[in-house]
Amino acid sequence: MNLLPLKQTAIEAALAAGKIIRSYMDLEIRFQQKDGGSNYASQVVTHVDKECEAEILRHLRPTCETHNLALLTEETDDDGSRFEKDYFWCIDPIDGTLAFIRKEPWFSVSIALVSRQGESVIGVVYDPSTDTLYHGAKGHGVYRNDSPWVVPEPNDYLTYLTDKPIDITPHPEELRQLLEGTVDALDLSGMRVIQGGGSVLNAIRVLEHPPSCMIKHPKKEIGGGSIWDFASTACLFQELGFRATNFEGGPLDLNREDSTFMHHEGVYYACEPREKG
Repeated sequence: MNLLPLKQTAIEAALAAGKIIRSYMDLEIRFQQKDGGSNYASQVVTHVDKECEAEILRHLRPTCETHNLALLTEETDDDGSRFEKDYFWCIDPIDGTLAFIRKEPWFSVSIALVSRQGESVIGVVYDPSTDTLYHGAKGHGVYRNDSPWVVPEPNDYLTYLTDKPIDITPHPEELRQLLEGTVDALDLSGMRVIQGGGSVLNAIRVLEHPPSCMIKHPKKEIGGGSIWDFASTACLFQELGFRATNFEGGPLDLNREDSTFMHHEGVYYACEPREKG
């Protein structure tokens, strides 16, 4: 299957959704609660999420007919077709809805194409706040807007990206020890924490602030992000040669059968140029 035309369609869909988002960015947005994970951010939805999803699907549905693709999207019930087709679109119309409601610039549009085996082969992320597009496809490199993405030179400190304070993560002491061990192993001067935002842009920030990481321990509580929170950036990381795995270092389960949540295995993203390759 030729991935590049499909990536272009995903880009057009993401930009169209971003245009809708930008039209609401200066307005007060009402929200509703929905069934979600154990954290509040996964339980809010707005009419803008749904409007963006409809626009994205308007672009992507024709490819489903042409290429026999399935769909998995945050604001529509999972119909199970992702287990029957060779590939499925994985869509988060607004990752970081809570940040969007609060007028904080930590939200994005995320679209991925994932194989039935759980491998992400296309990743498209659009940041409406900065009008920046990140996109890649397996075997075809990664781009920031129209230019090949060059990861910056590493800092002399570790940057840790997180959506919540370390103290309220599932395993705060273990996490601190892991981060301190990384600082020591890479012979760094210390650590900086960047907190807030959705998982998609947090992963993008990992690539923008090396050496850096985003880590979620496995936990029993439902949550930990969903497949659509990690599918697009997993493609970008893999294509760039950096780590996007579960907590233990295995492949992310991006086509989990019993749920769309990722709490069962956690995630571990890392951009450590000194160890690349």
